[in-house]
Amino acid sequence: KGFKKENHRLRCNRILRDMEGSLTARDRVGLQDFVLLEAYTSESAFLENLRKRFHENLIYTYIGTLLVSVNPYKELGIYTKKQMDIYMGVNLFELPPHIYALADNVYRTMLTESNNHFILISGESGAGKTEASKKILQFYAVSCPSTKLMDNVRDRLLLSNPVLEAFGNAKTLKNDNSSRFGKYMDIQFDHVGGAVGGHILSYLLEKSRVVHQNHGERNFHIFYQLVEGGEEDLLRWLGLQRNCQQYSYLVQGECAKVSSINDKTDWKTVRKALTVIEFSESNVESLFAIIASVLHLGNVKFIADSRGYATLNSSPEIHWLSKENATVLSPFTIDHAVYARDALAKAIYGRTFTWLVNMLNESLANKDSSRKTVIGLLDIYGFEVFNVNSFEQFCINYCNEKLQQLFIQLTLKSEQEEYEMEGIEWEPVPYFNNKIICDLVEEKFKGIIAVLDEECLRPGEATDMTFLEKLEEKMAGHPHFITQRDTFLTFCNIFHLQVMRQSKNAIVQLCFPTTEPDSKKRPETVATQFKSSLVGLTEILMSKEPWYVRCIKPNEGKQPGSFDDVLVRHQVKYLGLMEHLRVRRAGFAYRRRYQIFLQRYKPLCPDTWPNWKGTAAEGVQCLVKHLGFKPDEYKMGRTKIFIRHPRTLFATEDAFEVCKHELATRIQAKYKGYRVKGHYMRQREAATTIETCWRGLKARRERQKRAWAVKVIKKFIKGFMTRNQPVSVDNSEYLDYVRQNYLTRLKESLPKTVLDQNTWLTPPPIMKEASEMLRKLYTRYMVRKYIQGMTTERKAQLQIKGLTSSLFKGRKENYPHSVSRPFVDTRIIISFHAFPQYSVPVVKYDRNGFRPRFRQLIYTGTAAYLVEEAKIKQRVQFNQLKGVSVSNLSDNFFILHIQSEDIKQKGDLVLQCDHIFEALTKLCLVANKENCINVVQGSIKFDIQPGREGFVDFKSGQETMIYRAKNGHLMVESTRTKSRPMITN
Repeated sequence: KGFKKENHRLRCNRILRDMEGSLTARDRVGLQDFVLLEAYTSESAFLENLRKRFHENLIYTYIGTLLVSVNPYKELGIYTKKQMDIYMGVNLFELPPHIYALADNVYRTMLTESNNHFILISGESGAGKTEASKKILQFYAVSCPSTKLMDNVRDRLLLSNPVLEAFGNAKTLKNDNSSRFGKYMDIQFDHVGGAVGGHILSYLLEKSRVVHQNHGERNFHIFYQLVEGGEEDLLRWLGLQRNCQQYSYLVQGECAKVSSINDKTDWKTVRKALTVIEFSESNVESLFAIIASVLHLGNVKFIADSRGYATLNSSPEIHWLSKENATVLSPFTIDHAVYARDALAKAIYGRTFTWLVNMLNESLANKDSSRKTVIGLLDIYGFEVFNVNSFEQFCINYCNEKLQQLFIQLTLKSEQEEYEMEGIEWEPVPYFNNKIICDLVEEKFKGIIAVLDEECLRPGEATDMTFLEKLEEKMAGHPHFITQRDTFLTFCNIFHLQVMRQSKNAIVQLCFPTTEPDSKKRPETVATQFKSSLVGLTEILMSKEPWYVRCIKPNEGKQPGSFDDVLVRHQVKYLGLMEHLRVRRAGFAYRRRYQIFLQRYKPLCPDTWPNWKGTAAEGVQCLVKHLGFKPDEYKMGRTKIFIRHPRTLFATEDAFEVCKHELATRIQAKYKGYRVKGHYMRQREAATTIETCWRGLKARRERQKRAWAVKVIKKFIKGFMTRNQPVSVDNSEYLDYVRQNYLTRLKESLPKTVLDQNTWLTPPPIMKEASEMLRKLYTRYMVRKYIQGMTTERKAQLQIKGLTSSLFKGRKENYPHSVSRPFVDTRIIISFHAFPQYSVPVVKYDRNGFRPRFRQLIYTGTAAYLVEEAKIKQRVQFNQLKGVSVSNLSDNFFILHIQSEDIKQKGDLVLQCDHIFEALTKLCLVANKENCINVVQGSIKFDIQPGREGFVDFKSGQETMIYRAKNGHLMVESTRTKSRPMITN
């Protein structure tokens, strides 16, 4: 509960801050209280302020506690449940002006002071009086405490409105839902503020509307609702047709259909309301039967007989009005008969309306006899002047004058009481006292009503003209009385009641009781009755505390945003708003309680900001001294400060507006520092908490890790000690680790090539067998990968290399050096008569003397040629080649042994070639003689010519030397080469 109250207070403070802009933006949106107008005696300044607020959709403005309301003729969205919550429990001037603010302050004042109050809602037709009354009732329905009983009373109070509107409201030229009667409603509250009952008083129903409507106007709503919305069975029982054009009383204004009124929907609302208010079914039937009878009565037609008297024809209307065949004779002309018919219709409807109000009062009556406080709502018709003014309009204007007199008296009284209570000297207020107007109407023996009664009671025939002459005689010389002979209408009406007392309708019997004085004794005139009821109303209002709502119509066309200065000025005058403003401004324009004034303006004084230690009055005195108020600009009361001129308040407000920005900056800086510091402290606390938790978590994890490590190390040591034993529980994990570790290390150090045979990781004993299997698999994998990655050229190269290997591997010393050198297709590009398959430069040694000569060795498909500069020196047919001899040392000599029987034929060829392995391998391939190579150790014998032999001796030495030895042999010394690993490209 406390949390909700605090939220409400904060919300109100926020709205108050928003509202403060109304003073600082006064040039744009006007002042929210007319009391603060500097030129408060100027109607133009008054209207200008009203116009500014109207154009900003600010339809409410205060004159002190009086609320001025301008009809916006559009929805503004300011009557929601949220708006009601905002204005509950808030002082009147804390928030922008609103009907809810007034209603709430009336309610809270009633609870606090335990006294009775009333709200007077006035204004001309179309100004929004009925809507204002509805909004107040809706506010109390939401804001009052709720119980089952209170909810029942609340529903009846709310639903009494649509019933009264249906029977008492009508469309006029100025308003589609105009109240055609005065209404005073008392809402009764118990000691906790709950609505427990109510009572309604009605005044001067406009009965003439039943029989006559001006062009553009309608009869009372209930007639159209019954015809348009009534159920078929009900209409059939009442003898009605669903067509308003069939009834004379409904078509005189020629606007039975109105776009803004939904008669069918309103009919359902009325029927529901009658059910909730607990009208019996028989009463409802009787009520609608009376409404139907009025419609039938309006359709009754008269015809003249031979003597000129009015007679009734046998129309169906007579059947629905009377079930008996009795004949009543009366010497009436047709005009008198129509007048009598209309008078009867008005009497029936008027008395039925009175009965309806009494029934509503029975439904709303509070059965608890304990003392109750009351809030009254007086929705009274407004002062209006037409080209043709009826007697009823005269009574309405008289009522407004009487209420205006009461209004000024109560306002002066409340002002004077407040001044006396606060100890401020009261200064007399000049204002127009309309007592002279009220006396003109109501003074005994001299007033208009007294003259009217006298004229009605005098013997002889009383007419409009005799009454007018009597008025001119009595009122001659009165400054506020003039006459116009063309504007009077007949208003005296007396008729017999005997026929109505014979009715079988229960409501009619109650409305025309037999105990009522008959026509032989003249009753009081309507004017006297109204005067008496107005005196009673005045007594009721004088016993209560007054609050006022003045409703203003901004234009005649019901147009949103249109402000007619002439029309509004006229309403401001007859509503007495300027007089009320002068009363409120008689002495001091502004007054506030010390606490409120100090709370708002204390930042303007260093001594009162931020907190004042003494009493509120002392704080205000210190504040105004600091602000430099002059003694004649303010007075200090017992509980309030009174400021005489608005300019003093405006200067204070402007200074406060400047101060707010400075204070906002300082407060913002302090608040930011506070927030940042608080954020830092929360972060530091959070960091400490997180560190503590994290350290504890790390310590626990470290302990668990160490305990786990101890167990693992123990297992590891035990497994290491038993690693050579059969697999068991003790060494199984260690051996798994050894396997895993070996395989991991092996993965990182696998041989990169097939020829790399020495980098295979040495396995532990347990992995020897597996390691060997893996080695073989990996070797096969590498070989397969190598083979799959070879090109066709590379493959052919390796095949040739393979042949070379089969010929010389392990047989000739310098063979390993040739392994890494790739073979080529040919070493010399030469033009030759036959297609050469291979050519290579060589050194040929003469068979006699062993002189070296540079030659080219060329292989073709059938022979080998020794060529010098394209000149063939010797040709060796492959079929004559007996073989090829080479030494086992590191020299580059080879000898081609040629088969020859002719002594003249050249002998064997002794050749030296730097590419000996390539040349010999190519020879084997081209000649297709893979077994013709003979590796010899020591000396090689060759044929110089047939029958003559020579020798080439081979030996190892310190350096390579080729020379002819003393024995005539060719000596070839070659250095011994160390064996190196073979590398392939």
